Amino acid sequence: MKISRVGATVAAATALVLGLSACSNSSQSGATASKSSGTLTGTLSGGGSSAQESAMTAWTDGFKGAQPGVAVQYNPVGSGAGRTGFLNGQYMFAGSDAALKADEWEKSKSICGTDGAINIPVYISPIAVAYNLPSVKENIKMDADTIAKVFAGKITTWNDPAIADQNSGVTLPSTKITVVHRADDSGTTQNFTDYLNQAAPSTWSDKAAQTWPAKYTGQESAQQTTGVVSLTQSTEGAITYADASAVGSLGTVAVKVGDNYVKYSPEASAKTVAAAKKVGGEAPGDMAVKIDRTSKDSSTYPVVLLSYQVFCTTYKDKATADVAKAFGTYVVSADGQKAAHDAAGSAPLDPATQKEAAAAIAAIKSA
Repeated sequence: MKISRVGATVAAATALVLGLSACSNSSQSGATASKSSGTLTGTLSGGGSSAQESAMTAWTDGFKGAQPGVAVQYNPVGSGAGRTGFLNGQYMFAGSDAALKADEWEKSKSICGTDGAINIPVYISPIAVAYNLPSVKENIKMDADTIAKVFAGKITTWNDPAIADQNSGVTLPSTKITVVHRADDSGTTQNFTDYLNQAAPSTWSDKAAQTWPAKYTGQESAQQTTGVVSLTQSTEGAITYADASAVGSLGTVAVKVGDNYVKYSPEASAKTVAAAKKVGGEAPGDMAVKIDRTSKDSSTYPVVLLSYQVFCTTYKDKATADVAKAFGTYVVSADGQKAAHDAAGSAPLDPATQKEAAAAIAAIKSA
């Protein structure tokens, strides 16, 4: 099974954002925020992905307009901490740039019933390989092996021949490269290291992981997306990886795909996700996927994250189930996806994925 294809252009991506019918049972919780009569009350607490932060602000504001009686609280503590908080009962849902691992899903049964929790895709965004090099105005070009060698500490200056040979006509300084990585458990780290391992396995033999490999010493680290971006912005010669919506004025790498170098874009990222295969084997309705980052199609961008919201399939009380369903349905709706695109430049989910996600959320129940 594959996630349905998303258009390769801005117009196509925008056109794919079609309205969904309200997905509901006898309660009003399945309706999108724009159609809701605003009768729900309560608090929905979540935490996790800092990459989702800008989109989450837009989702919270949009949902509040139709459900003023519901307070949505979200703590952008990072994907790993978000999932831990969810599994420990601290949060009612988690935002995560990586799907639950098998042992996490098993643990979720203790709070979510026999089917455990489900991963619902909500946010597609490129991960920018971002750097601070004021003297270089162009997008520096790198293939996967060069990127891997930089982050492994095997290339240590910006004018190294491995970089210079791919950037003819660009004057690269001898400035030291300072690698900046996430200090916390991060789904962005997992997606980035998955790219390195898939696309440059001879250089980056480490499997994808949420924690940066400890063997790469002499590097700098910071907490969350804002932390690595801030540290990179204050360190000339630094390079990092972060959700593209957060990198600001930093330079970004054009990544080699096939015979061309590709700048990040929501549309190219969405095409990569479109080819992803379902993982399967966990809860009914679970939508976790495995992304292939080795495509030679230069209309794709392989350094991409697909971020999920993790919900219980069964909540202990109807009030919590209702607000979780209402918020989740808004997030995956046409209105919710447009709000995220406008706020964070993310690629909207395609209509088939929107419909599948809404159906999975509508099936959430109370004990």
